[in-house]
Amino acid sequence: MTSHSELLARLRAQSPLVQIITNHVAMNITANVMLAAGASPAMVHAEEEAGEFASLARAVVVNIGTLSTPWIVGMKRAAAAATAAGKPWVLDPVAHFATGFRRRTVAELMALRPSVVRGNASEILALAGAASAGQGVDSGDPVERAEAAARQLAVAHRAVIAVTGEVDFVTDGQRAARIDGGSPLMPKVTALGCALSALCGGFAAVAPGEVFDATVAALAMFAAAGSEAGRGAAGPGSFAVRFLDVLSTLDAAVLADRVTTL
Repeated sequence: MTSHSELLARLRAQSPLVQIITNHVAMNITANVMLAAGASPAMVHAEEEAGEFASLARAVVVNIGTLSTPWIVGMKRAAAAATAAGKPWVLDPVAHFATGFRRRTVAELMALRPSVVRGNASEILALAGAASAGQGVDSGDPVERAEAAARQLAVAHRAVIAVTGEVDFVTDGQRAARIDGGSPLMPKVTALGCALSALCGGFAAVAPGEVFDATVAALAMFAAAGSEAGRGAAGPGSFAVRFLDVLSTLDAAVLADRVTTL
C-alpha cells in the first residue's frame, strides 16, 4: 500500500494528463481544481476525437451532468478506449435517476466497467436499485444509508465506489474507509463534487494498480483543503478562492489525519 502523502507527491511530480468529459457548469472549476492539485486536465468530449484522445491520457473521467446525444457518443468511446487499454476511468452518475434518458446512459456506461464511481448517497442508492430521496443533483439521503449499497455495487461491478457527503465512504467491496473533513460552504460552490470526481481520476492516473488507495487520497485531499479553506472564509465566494489556493500548497502529511480505515 502506497501512503496517501506519496500518492500526492506522485501527482504533483508527474502532472498526469487526464481526459475529462464533464458538464457545462463544471468545466471551469474542475480544470482549476485539477491544475491546483497538480494534474493536467484536458476537456475533450467531441465524438470525433474522444476515443482517440483517451489513448493519450493516463485516465478518463466521465460526468453526465448536462447530457446530450453527441456527448454520450464521446463518453462511451472514451470509456471503451480506457477500458480496452487498461487505464482507469471514473464515472460521476449525476442525477442518473431523474429521467429515462439518464438511466439508460448510465446503464450503458456502467457496462463499460468504470474503475471508480463517485456520487452522493442518493445517486449510489439508486444505482444499486434501492429507493432514494434524491432531488435533481441534490442528495436527500445520508452517506451511512448508502454504505451497504456501495459495497454491493463494488462487488457486482468490480469497481471502487465513493459515496461523498458530510463524511465520505469508499469501498472496493473488501476494504473500506471513511474520510472526514470539508466545510459547510462546499455545497454552496457549484460543481465541487464534479471536480472531486475529476481529482479521483488524477490520483488513479498515478496509481492505476491502487485505485482504492488513490480514491481515498483524492477524497482526503479535498476534505483537508475544504477544512482549511473554510477557516476564515467570509462566504462561498472567498471560500472558492481560498480552496484553490489551499489545494496548491496543501501539506501532504495532513491527508492521513482525515482517513479512518474500516
